[in-house]
Amino acid sequence: MIDVRGTSPDYRTVVPRGAVDVEHAVAVVRPICDAVAERGADALAEFSERFDRVTPPSFRVPADVLERCADELDADVRAAFVESIRRRRAVAETEGAAPLTSAKVAPGAVVETKTVPVARVGLYVPGGLAPLASSVLMNVVPAQVAGVESLAVASPPSAEHGGWPHPSILGLCHLLGVEEVYAVGGAQAIALFAHGVDGLCAPVDLVTGPGNIYVVAAKRLLRGVVGIDSEAGPTEIAVLADDSADPAFVAADLISQAEHDPLAGSVLVTDSPELAASVNALLAGQVRALANTERIETALTGPQSAIVLTDDLEQGLAVVDAYAAEHLEIHTRDAYAVAHRVRNAGAIFVGPWSPVPLGDYSAGSTHVLPTAGAARHSSGLTVRSFTKTVHLIHYDEAALREVGPTVAAFATAEHLPGHRAAITIRTEEPRGDRW
Repeated sequence: MIDVRGTSPDYRTVVPRGAVDVEHAVAVVRPICDAVAERGADALAEFSERFDRVTPPSFRVPADVLERCADELDADVRAAFVESIRRRRAVAETEGAAPLTSAKVAPGAVVETKTVPVARVGLYVPGGLAPLASSVLMNVVPAQVAGVESLAVASPPSAEHGGWPHPSILGLCHLLGVEEVYAVGGAQAIALFAHGVDGLCAPVDLVTGPGNIYVVAAKRLLRGVVGIDSEAGPTEIAVLADDSADPAFVAADLISQAEHDPLAGSVLVTDSPELAASVNALLAGQVRALANTERIETALTGPQSAIVLTDDLEQGLAVVDAYAAEHLEIHTRDAYAVAHRVRNAGAIFVGPWSPVPLGDYSAGSTHVLPTAGAARHSSGLTVRSFTKTVHLIHYDEAALREVGPTVAAFATAEHLPGHRAAITIRTEEPRGDRW
């Protein structure tokens, strides 16, 4: 319990986050990434056996395996996949920018902004504590809507499944029409995508998708060799609630994110001591009813999880804006209006009937979101994450002559005579042997 009533601290420091040392992990993954770059498939085999305790029959998953996994999906699970894909695609189709916009800045002077998709993308899907098939559609659907021509998916091999990634992951890839899937996990998967392996996998231009600290470290190490979406840390939820909130709902939602990871953060921010006490009292009973009890209890009792008591809703808003949660739920009166007053959050879930697990699977929103306060400056994974913009500058002679003195003056002020000359050679009359 953290009580900030009657105070005005730096709210960014009110709730600590789970400690992760990415720089230490970079030192661990550097030799792995270097080995994949130098030795290709031989290194993949070595690390697969070392870290996953299995070497897949082939690193690229054959098409017939993908098809078989799709055919063997439980009917209810398959229907859930199809509906979640439909909803995510419907939202993704609203996320893109116009392919071409144009600004006429003066007569004969036009600057166009062209939006184009990245050519080739590698999408990482974790295996870890849970086979996150949902991450397949969260990565693949916006990339497809963006128009990415070449998509590859990597996910860790599993001894339990004959050396292939989890069948639900493979089946969902097949449903989405993804044919290039690799049974490679961890840092070595990021290195595979960044460097490529001759005869197996061509290098990609961008790597997206969540992963453990070693995946994050590999992204940090190889950024520049390849583009990345983000350095995602442990998941987190903040709930902003007043005395109108249902404490059973709030407790269940805090638990739902704690279930992901022992380092997950679950934070309740409220101006109601009565609600805080009720939620706290309900947590233990709800946790005991679940299978992942130890993981949840570790997360909920860690320093990254807390109940924050505030004077009022205004102070509560200040706390959640400073915390900039990956997931933020609003359980207050007039929740929609309150949600629109929030500046910093990866995704905002409005009211008691929009819990975070809805967004994890089937809301239609993205669940690949900024963590560790990065929501103050970054966005979740959407169609725009898979595109880039290019300016096309088209001036005719009259337009250049009109603005030429401005450019020349700027170049002179910056002591760059070559820049000035590239303008004046076009706009001033030649004198003597100047050119």
